Amino acid sequence: MPSDPAVTEAIKERLEDFDRQRFGERLFAHDATLWKSGAEHAKVIDNALGWLSIADDMLAKAGDLSGFAAQVAGEGYRDAVLLGMGGSSLAPETLRSTFGVAEGFLDLRICDSTDPAALRAIEAGLDISRTLFIVSSKSGGTTETASFHAYFYERARELLGADQAGRHFVAITDPETSLHHEALAQGFRAVFLNPPDIGGRYSALSYFGLVPAALIGLDVQRLLERAAQVAALCRDGVPAREHPAFKVGAALGELARAGRDKVTFFAGESIVSLGAWLEQLLAESTGKEGTGLVPVDGEMPGAPAVYGDDRVFVYLNVEGETDARAGAALQALDEAGHPTMTLTLPDIWDLGAEFVRWEIAVAAAGAVLGIDPFDQPNVQESKDITKRLLRSYVSDGQLPVPAAGPDGRPLTSAVGDIDLPAAVRDLLATIRPGDYVALQAYLPPSEQHQRILQGVRLLLRDRFHVATTLGYGPRFLHSTGQLHKGGKPSGVFVQLTCGTRQDVAIPGQPYTFATLKQAQARGDLEALASRGLRVLSVDLGSDPLPGLTSFGSIVAELLRT
Repeated sequence: MPSDPAVTEAIKERLEDFDRQRFGERLFAHDATLWKSGAEHAKVIDNALGWLSIADDMLAKAGDLSGFAAQVAGEGYRDAVLLGMGGSSLAPETLRSTFGVAEGFLDLRICDSTDPAALRAIEAGLDISRTLFIVSSKSGGTTETASFHAYFYERARELLGADQAGRHFVAITDPETSLHHEALAQGFRAVFLNPPDIGGRYSALSYFGLVPAALIGLDVQRLLERAAQVAALCRDGVPAREHPAFKVGAALGELARAGRDKVTFFAGESIVSLGAWLEQLLAESTGKEGTGLVPVDGEMPGAPAVYGDDRVFVYLNVEGETDARAGAALQALDEAGHPTMTLTLPDIWDLGAEFVRWEIAVAAAGAVLGIDPFDQPNVQESKDITKRLLRSYVSDGQLPVPAAGPDGRPLTSAVGDIDLPAAVRDLLATIRPGDYVALQAYLPPSEQHQRILQGVRLLLRDRFHVATTLGYGPRFLHSTGQLHKGGKPSGVFVQLTCGTRQDVAIPGQPYTFATLKQAQARGDLEALASRGLRVLSVDLGSDPLPGLTSFGSIVAELLRT
């Protein structure tokens, strides 16, 4: 916890205030005035709080989910591919990474990249005749998910015939969406209709998280029972100073108010993927109205000297597991006066409880910051620009080229251009204490790309003492994109794009996956630049690995001078 006595006192007073205003009781009563006043806000917030009771609600369905998974496995299916973005994919990914696959059940792959190479890599490892595709979208109209659906349904229809293709698909969506109706028309094996009063990032313990969890053989009842215990603490009136979620929420909110808004996660090996789920929850819930918590996931621990005074460190681990490097780093940071928290799960089955702890904690932190943690007012902006760019592509045969930024600096450059080092140097020269650098990689995820990008992150952190984040596009648009546009204007954005050697068509669309990815990158670039934010887009060429290597060398050389 913080060593600053003023912040410590502020947290103590905030917890006392939670008790005075009966925060837990009013939270479960869906009292929107905890965050905003007015009838309009009350209606929106009330329609976003279904997650508070979802663990109890889903316990009644746990047996049906397990039975469905056993039936599918018994029919010889061996793989499940989740077609989804953001809240539809991050919790299943965390559960798969943490628990693995039980013997005899389906392995789970996540398809959340519009990069053609990434899509081909997923398909290459599949026997479609033994694969179940999970089309997962709350709205039913998510562009990426709809494109994945169209592609894999057409592949199944070609290989298995129109009368059998639908048996290899299930849908998870809200009632009466376009996906709901399309799934019925295409003869999907099952359609799971989620409660509509649950937002994507709060949907981990709903059908969105639990259908994929059941398919990998996870005991969903056991997971839900642990989760329900944490939710019950609010209803039981546990004092805020003893509540596992309110303590975290009050601390993060007050620390952010004091300038420590970069929430840096270290995680034990068995739950390391929890950081990506937390990243979306914090960024999309709080990054708005010029404020927010900036989650930092996957940044390797360093010595206290490489960090600025805008950090708070959270170490997540499981009882009995040890991470000597993270533990030593945390101790050194604590001794140096940085605020730290250690949250230890009794065992991995408490991951469900951890989902609930953080959902409530972020709701509480939102109240401290004075924002509505359940909306995402800036997410639609990039989507709308992308749609406009695609319309231009259809009519003109090409995507518009971005202009210069408001300050006259070029928005784009390319590896091999003589002016690229100067453009990178000028961008880095704008970095100030309290900023964060976001690497936005519109590249196929790979170990080689990850290694280079992580190296660039550490170079920038150690030189400028600022937080760094890394996201693959378009995935990050459904995670940290809201924060980038709606939070503090303290981000410095490096967008990395690449061409493609082998494109993939999207059935029913006049553009390909490569064009869609390019339009998404340019749409986000335009959205950032229109706000006067500091951004540079770098084209790495058709082969991203040598281009990324060259970019990394340019950054290293600039930081040596």
